[in-house]
Amino acid sequence: MRIITGRAKGLKLKTPAGFSTRPTSDRIKESLFSILSGMIDFADIDAVLDIFAGTGALGLEAISRGAKSATFIDTATTEIIRDNVTRAKFSNACTILRGDFTKILQRLARQKLTFDLIFSDPPYAKNLAQKSLELVAELNLLKIGGLMIVEHGAEEFLDDLPTNFELVRKMVYGHTTAIEIFLRENST
Repeated sequence: MRIITGRAKGLKLKTPAGFSTRPTSDRIKESLFSILSGMIDFADIDAVLDIFAGTGALGLEAISRGAKSATFIDTATTEIIRDNVTRAKFSNACTILRGDFTKILQRLARQKLTFDLIFSDPPYAKNLAQKSLELVAELNLLKIGGLMIVEHGAEEFLDDLPTNFELVRKMVYGHTTAIEIFLRENST
């Protein structure tokens, strides 16, 4: 795993030992960020949220490309994220939070924080992709015009899209991974 481009281009990221974490592969990450680069200018991104951050690769890639700050949430890999953030020299732009994502998202909402770009890459087949999408919408954590990227198992389906969330792109990678990009639209 590495940062693909930008200020920290080529930095190899530390990954957890074993199979408890499933980092997004470089090939999928490169494809995703190529698509995102056609949709947004990372220099215009003030705040990124990386839920189920794992290594921090998605949020770190966004900062490397010009996003101003990132918040990382994970239950088990915060030390690996912290190490990757430090080695990328992004410590001043990053907040790392350890704990249950539902409680942390509720805390962020109470603090009235909102994000331009949100990544959610939970463990597959546990309905956490759907739950994270619904909770982000319910708590108004995504800014109007912002994007939420949800990675999930290719055989999982996100049903019941939240009001004002439009599916703008879905990519399926082999038999294992799907990524959906949602745009938060204006309330009507």
